[in-house]
Amino acid sequence: MSYSDECGAECCGEIDFTKTPVAELYGSNSFSNAVMKQRLPKNIFKEILAVQAGEKELSLEVAEVVAASIRDWAVEKGATHYTHWFHPLTGLTAEKHDSFISPAGDGTVIMEFSGKELIKGEPDASSFPSGGLRATFEARGYTAWDVTSPAFLKQDRTGLTLCIPTAFISYYGQALDKKVPLLKSIDALNKQAIRVLRGIGNTTSKRVYTTVGPEQEYFLVDKKFYDQRPDLILTGRTVFGVLPAKGQEMEDHYFGALKERVADFMRELNYELWKVGIPAKTQHNEVAPNQFEIAPIYTNSTAAVDGNQLVMETIRSVARRHGMEGLLHEKPFAGVNGSGKHNNWSIATDDGINLFEPGENPESNARFLLFAAAVVEAVDRYALLIRSSTATAANDFRLGANEAPPAIISIFFGGPLTEILDNIAEGKSSGKSEADAKIKIGVTSLPSLPKDVSDRNRTSPFAFTGNKFEFRMVGSSQSIATPNTYLNAAVAQVLSEFADKLEKASDKNDAIQAIIKESYAKHRKVVFNGNGYSDEWVREAERRGLPNVRNTPDALSVIIRSETIALFEAHKIFTKEELESRYHIYLEKYSKQVNIEAGVTIDLARRYIFPAITSFAGSLASDAAALAAIGAANVPQAKRAKKIADLSAELYDETAKLETALAEAQGIDDPAAQAKAYFEKVRPGMDAVRSRADALERIVAKAAWPFPGYEELLFKL
Repeated sequence: MSYSDECGAECCGEIDFTKTPVAELYGSNSFSNAVMKQRLPKNIFKEILAVQAGEKELSLEVAEVVAASIRDWAVEKGATHYTHWFHPLTGLTAEKHDSFISPAGDGTVIMEFSGKELIKGEPDASSFPSGGLRATFEARGYTAWDVTSPAFLKQDRTGLTLCIPTAFISYYGQALDKKVPLLKSIDALNKQAIRVLRGIGNTTSKRVYTTVGPEQEYFLVDKKFYDQRPDLILTGRTVFGVLPAKGQEMEDHYFGALKERVADFMRELNYELWKVGIPAKTQHNEVAPNQFEIAPIYTNSTAAVDGNQLVMETIRSVARRHGMEGLLHEKPFAGVNGSGKHNNWSIATDDGINLFEPGENPESNARFLLFAAAVVEAVDRYALLIRSSTATAANDFRLGANEAPPAIISIFFGGPLTEILDNIAEGKSSGKSEADAKIKIGVTSLPSLPKDVSDRNRTSPFAFTGNKFEFRMVGSSQSIATPNTYLNAAVAQVLSEFADKLEKASDKNDAIQAIIKESYAKHRKVVFNGNGYSDEWVREAERRGLPNVRNTPDALSVIIRSETIALFEAHKIFTKEELESRYHIYLEKYSKQVNIEAGVTIDLARRYIFPAITSFAGSLASDAAALAAIGAANVPQAKRAKKIADLSAELYDETAKLETALAEAQGIDDPAAQAKAYFEKVRPGMDAVRSRADALERIVAKAAWPFPGYEELLFKL
């Protein structure tokens, strides 16, 4: 169902996407550069471009002109309110709506929106996570317009709201969000990359920026089944549930034909994303039943971060209009593949150079090899930090489960590129790359295919895929802001050291060769082209000295190490206080999530499962008594009743143990110790309760079980 199905294409300024050409529809709800170019005076538009490029600061005079233009555009579309749309440390987005109306004094109103209102908002900062940066009574916080990401109109059944992407800071200037550090990391990477480019003779590129294309995985379930699962509603995952006779083992869902209901949903999802200028490109069935993926074309990092948050919101809202629920949890169903978010990351210049483009002859492409070596060194030196950027309670279920990369950070380059870099490290001739090779299919009716410079490796957490790196560890529900911030910072640090050497070198060519050779030789232990899911790799990684951090409490500890603080302070991305605050926020979020899941586990066991199995066991006992009264016996039924009784007793005992473990964890004051207790005591307790409940689900009549099972959730759409 679309909006036009309910109220006609004219309501809320809605475009009937069934009749509107995509070229006309695309970006219709986005105040993009193309729209600004049309609506702003030439000199003002030029000023905005300079601000976006980091060449100037935004003046109030320019903001006034832009504000008037964006107000007129939004009001013409039917908007009555605006909001500064930002990314607090909840990992979600936040918005406070204000109307455009201003009383005229004669009982009428005019629609106003000033440059000051565009540039700065003031939401209450006291109730957002701050990790101690803000006291409860210190409420003032500011939102500031992020000119690198376009404003857009957010649409729902109530109408249209103008959303202005913003950063969120405290009264004293500390970052209270995920956008400010990302912007600072982009600036840091730009500064150091330009230094390196100048050092190798590039005098034309003025700015370097990062691009991201996040692939988003998700599940769809029928809403009537979702509404009968309190665990899905409250935690995003099933804390109980067993696989049906068929799971994903037939591999018939991956890239399979889309069901009509899903295709209808995807069609509307695409149109909603296209309207706000998100370049949704690819969609398909994923490996698990009722699991899907959508991927956009890559764009600048800040717009990509904002866009991905909108993608997640839109998946949920469009799914509900189609009688479904979109699940973004990393592991909503035990025993089937979870969902990730592949962060396709690259670095480009303002004059169109992709710094990770190998070209036809990568062995002689010094620029590519230099920047590739920088990534290898950064990923090796800052592996723990990069791992921590994906550490969440939900992602712990997924990483290392033979469906996602292991918790070991490694890089995949593929045979040809690895050979080139190995030869440089060992002082050998590079030889000829396979970049211009062809794949011979051997069928005359099919053409020979150009062969990429590297294969793809879906088991690698950090894989080179042609002209970008695909960071595959990011969880499906995560904001991609933090992973990209950490990655940018790590690479910026290595590039700064490369630049120092280049700037001191008398012979640039010799210096480039020496830098690549020294860096790659020292850090190539992080390069692995094999099966990351194998036990052999775990042993080999340990032999190489690569860290394997399997849980969130341990992974987060790197954030407050001295070397991490030094890295971020050197590039003016985080202060020590900001890092410490994030460490406590992320620990607290982990503990809160596990606490909720444990509470739901106990509640469902006590209030749903026990009554259901007691009732079912009573019916079995009644049947057995009736048979005994007539001198008959039902041995299988008696055995079944005993099994249910035994499992019920175990379920009762394990639930009581979980309650004790939960109470003990709740009583711990130290955030790190509390998170560790939730991991070491509470989660195993939940597993023990689940194992008994799931065993009961297998032998209790389906009609007697209190929840829809995996068969309904995974196979009925």
